[in-house]
Amino acid sequence: MMLEAAAVGDDLVVVNGPEDEFPDWDAVDWRAVEEDVRRLRQRIFAATRAGDLKKVRNLQKLMLRSRANALLSVRRVTEANAGRKTAGVDGQVVVRDQHK
Repeated sequence: MMLEAAAVGDDLVVVNGPEDEFPDWDAVDWRAVEEDVRRLRQRIFAATRAGDLKKVRNLQKLMLRSRANALLSVRRVTEANAGRKTAGVDGQVVVRDQHK
């Protein structure tokens, strides 16, 4: 992974992130992202019901590394949650697309 600089307020913070360039926040196909996460959650559920714990662990690891899951998580926290206008532990409220 490549280290990237992210702007938080007026400060630059070094963060881990994907090596390729990320498209504009408004250019994300949210329907496809939600579908990818839903499908993966269904696969985890089916493997759990079948008792295949090795497959469950592998699918959970895949979910953790999934860009779609990360995107959807950020979207839920910054746009959909009732607490989206409440500052986090860093004291910052994310309201602009560039900060997401």
